[in-house]
Amino acid sequence: MRRTLALASMSALALALAATTAACGGEEDGAGGADAVSVGVIPIVDVAPIYLGIEQGFFAARDIELELTAAQGGAAIVPGVAAGEFDFGFSNITSLLLAQSSGLPIEIVANGVASTGVAGEDFGAVMVPADSPIQTAADLADATVAVNTLNNIGDTTVRESVRIDGGDPTGIGFTEIAFPDMPAQLSAGNVDAAWVVEPFKSLIEAEGGRPVAWNYVDAAPDLTVAAYFATSQLVQEDPDLVQRFADAIAESLQYATDNPEAVRDILGTYTDISPEIRAALTLPAFPAAVNKDSVERLAELGEADGIFENPPDVDALLP
Repeated sequence: MRRTLALASMSALALALAATTAACGGEEDGAGGADAVSVGVIPIVDVAPIYLGIEQGFFAARDIELELTAAQGGAAIVPGVAAGEFDFGFSNITSLLLAQSSGLPIEIVANGVASTGVAGEDFGAVMVPADSPIQTAADLADATVAVNTLNNIGDTTVRESVRIDGGDPTGIGFTEIAFPDMPAQLSAGNVDAAWVVEPFKSLIEAEGGRPVAWNYVDAAPDLTVAAYFATSQLVQEDPDLVQRFADAIAESLQYATDNPEAVRDILGTYTDISPEIRAALTLPAFPAAVNKDSVERLAELGEADGIFENPPDVDALLP
């Protein structure tokens, strides 16, 4: 199933939906009468449940045949969904708030991943080399910090960690680097610190690096970090498919919660992470429901940092 949407570009992050044509192949799209559905994902531990759902047959049982395509981050996946490149996408909440505030009609259809809420035991952190003079979040105030996407969930939550620790985040120099490239860039001294998620946090720790801030934990209790989404058009025109997809994701999230070793194993099928690193990494939480309070907090942080042209409508974004 593909949706082709004509877009008028207002700015790099302000996309307006101008016209829409739909072409639904229905049951003829996939093998055995299943709907062929494309999903944009990021090659990180966050999306392990959807890979497990394919492996366990949760999507096939609902007549869905998934095609997963990896992208650098949610900011790249959002326009892909809008343009019809993907039927569904996985993106962090700030990217979705940015798109919604820019007038792009998208909606969350299923939860994705959440912080564990425990400092020292979360799947995302700001890392520095072992010999770095940076010891605390406040020390990041004048540092060069790598994030996978600028003006997004990484830098807004890192700024909050610095503020909470008593520092002034206005002097941080953020630089955009893809997650897989961050360990090497940090080791080479090209950045002072790197905000990463698993498995790259464990990769850096294996090289002697250490965490100095737990930005997801600092941002909000039990932070909803990312979710699966679609265009409002798809939600309205094919609610049956959207519901089947959401149900399969919910079953996949529960399976991942109940089977943490399966999460570690499946990670080896879509990344090059070694078994040793997979065994050591910290897993995120995979709750079935989006934490609305935490989404509202991310909206507040984004507004405070000036990354939204207009205030986002959280209620319109949430399922």
